Amino acid sequence: MRQVEASETVNTKVQTAGLNYQFVQMIGTPVSGISMVVKRIFDLVVGLVGTIISAPIILVFAIIVKLTSKGPALYKQERVGFMGKTFKVIKLRSMRQDAETKTGAVWAQKNDPRITPVGRFMRKTRVDELPQFWNVLMGDMSLVGPRPERPVLTEKFSQNNAEFPKRLRIIPGITGYAQINGGYDITPDDKCKLDNYYIEHYSLWFDVKMLFGTVKIVVTGDGAR
Repeated sequence: MRQVEASETVNTKVQTAGLNYQFVQMIGTPVSGISMVVKRIFDLVVGLVGTIISAPIILVFAIIVKLTSKGPALYKQERVGFMGKTFKVIKLRSMRQDAETKTGAVWAQKNDPRITPVGRFMRKTRVDELPQFWNVLMGDMSLVGPRPERPVLTEKFSQNNAEFPKRLRIIPGITGYAQINGGYDITPDDKCKLDNYYIEHYSLWFDVKMLFGTVKIVVTGDGAR
């Protein structure tokens, strides 16, 4: 359900994405049409159900996170969304509050030492992603789509791969084709290929299959970082 995560910190400050970043000029033509209208309706219906069902789970884990590590249970972090527009993704905190104090924004690694014990369980089960149902209802995210990156990392990867910004032609998702097929050991270039494949072959049925695939990932814990 989650892209290869960058490390988490509640008060991370990233400069605002937009014309300050070259990748915005490299995105290309946005995906549009009736299929996107249907996708949005599907997101709203399933997202509302997901929000209601997940609310008690989020509450329980928010209390556990608060009791077991310093810092707030929930945090917001700037990510790059549709056509380069930034938004604040909402998650349950799974890393130490000071995770990026010395390193800055970095790509998360498997068995990352910055992850708390409770955070490791949440990542394995994807519980930390549940608050993003709210992002879906707000229209910043979809249930399925390329996982949103942070602005500074998007710029970095785009400098090395001109195809990377094309992932922004569609609304980012809680889960995605790259997560189902690549896990969290995937490279930025491979992630780019898989995400763009999803965009080029999008259909509502494709989304449904990705959601079922996500359930399998959650049950097995494959690819957790």
